[in-house]
Amino acid sequence: MAQLPEHRLPVELFLDLDRSGPVPLYYQIASRLEQAIRDETLPAGSRLENEVALAARLGLSRPTIRRAIQDLVDQGLLVRRRGIGTQVVHGKVTRNVELTSLYEDLERSGQQPETQVLAVGTVAADEVAAEALGVAPGSEVLHVRRLRIADGAPLAILDNLLPAPFADLDRESLEKHGLYQLLRARGVTMRVAKQRIGARAATSQEAELLDLSRGAPILTMSRTVFDNSGVAVEFGQHCYRPDRYSFEVTLVDR
Repeated sequence: MAQLPEHRLPVELFLDLDRSGPVPLYYQIASRLEQAIRDETLPAGSRLENEVALAARLGLSRPTIRRAIQDLVDQGLLVRRRGIGTQVVHGKVTRNVELTSLYEDLERSGQQPETQVLAVGTVAADEVAAEALGVAPGSEVLHVRRLRIADGAPLAILDNLLPAPFADLDRESLEKHGLYQLLRARGVTMRVAKQRIGARAATSQEAELLDLSRGAPILTMSRTVFDNSGVAVEFGQHCYRPDRYSFEVTLVDR
C-alpha cells in the first residue's frame, strides 16, 4: 500500500500563539491540533507533518512539538505507527453489546473491514474450550486466529474455537467474510451469547500486531454463542485497541 503524503497544516493555524504568556506552548499547539482534527482540517487517517519540519516552520523547539503530539496520542486522537509516522486516528468503533460480529459492526459504521488470517486449523480442545463448547476435553475443534483491520489500521485480534462440524471453514472464506456471515450461510441461527468484557496488558506479540507499545493496555472480550437449540457454536477470546474501540451497554430498570 502506498504511503500517504504528509498533511502540511497552514501556518495561519498557529499565528495567535502567545509565546510569552503563562500558557505553555506545547499546550497551545496541542489545542490547535486537536481543533484541526475535530473540524477535519486534519481528516481521519491523514499523516501529520514530521516533528522536525513542523518545529522549524513554527520557530519552536522539537521537544515542544513532540510533547504536544504526545498529548494527543495519549488522548487517542493521534497514533504513532512504525514506518509510517503520526496519523490521525480513524473514527473509534463503538460497539453495542449485542449478538453481532465485529465485521458487521465495521460495515454498519461505514468503515472498511479487512482480515488477515493468522492461523486456521484443527486443535485438541483444552478444558476451558471444552467446557465453553460443551465437548469432551481433547476433542477436535477448529481454531481460527485473525487480525481485523479497519480502514487500513489494526483494530483487533480475534481468536475463535468452533465445534468439529465447522472444521472445513477455509482461509479464503475467512479473509473475505465475517465469521457470523459464514455461520448464517450454513443455516446456523445464533440466539444467545454469554460474554465477559475486561482489560489487561498486551503481550509482546499482541502489541506488535496491533501496533502498540509493549505492555500497553488492551480491551478484552470472551464470548460463547449458542444456536436456537442451545448448542454452543463458537467460543471467542478477542482483544482490541482501546483508542479505537469501545463497548456500549444500555441498562434498563426492571
